Amino acid sequence: MTVSEEDCTIVIPAYNEAGRIGGLLDGLAAYRGPVIVVCDGDDNTPGVVSAFSRAHPSCQLECREYEERLGKGGGVVAGLTHANTPYVGFMDADGSTTVPEMRHLFAALIDADGAIGSRWIKGACVPVRQSMGRQVQSRLFNLFVRLFFALPYQDTQCGAKVFRTAAVQAVLPSVQSPGFEFDVELLWQMRRQGFVVTEVPIHWEDQPDSRVGGTTGFAMLKGLMKIRFGHRPE
Repeated sequence: MTVSEEDCTIVIPAYNEAGRIGGLLDGLAAYRGPVIVVCDGDDNTPGVVSAFSRAHPSCQLECREYEERLGKGGGVVAGLTHANTPYVGFMDADGSTTVPEMRHLFAALIDADGAIGSRWIKGACVPVRQSMGRQVQSRLFNLFVRLFFALPYQDTQCGAKVFRTAAVQAVLPSVQSPGFEFDVELLWQMRRQGFVVTEVPIHWEDQPDSRVGGTTGFAMLKGLMKIRFGHRPE
């Protein structure tokens, strides 16, 4: 059994990514599955996506526009809920990872309900790393996640994740987070509801102009504490 590319939808949340998304779209030109780009900003990202779609009519590219800011998690959910293929995944719009890496993740769904890219396990290739400060912040965040959510993963925040569509759509109604803490809550709910998610080494190049800063990190921790202790026990 193999996972067919035609059966795999890729979701790309794209908040004001007009200046960066072109490179990623070029890599999608030969992709044979559906692609959903979720645009909720106020720049020309929809125009860039639409122009690429017209220039590549064989690409199954859908641009979904929203006037209100959805947040990282909200943008991903907007795409995941509209997928109608057996498999669906999401990746960042900044080009940190590539379409071949997404194919590699989708292939792992033969034996799992989900597969997440990891920059921190053996086999990962990260030629351009985050700054030392961001790396320390990442490791402290991961420690927090392990302590309070009992998740076994080394990297919950890598922006490349794939799932069996039926599994992730079953979990989404339980996910409340619209922001960057979305990934943790999604993985937590997948685990609580008995789904198997595996961690896969990935090729990743950190990009400048990160949307996650110190203030965002603090907001993520605050949001996660509310999630963790706000849910009623099952």
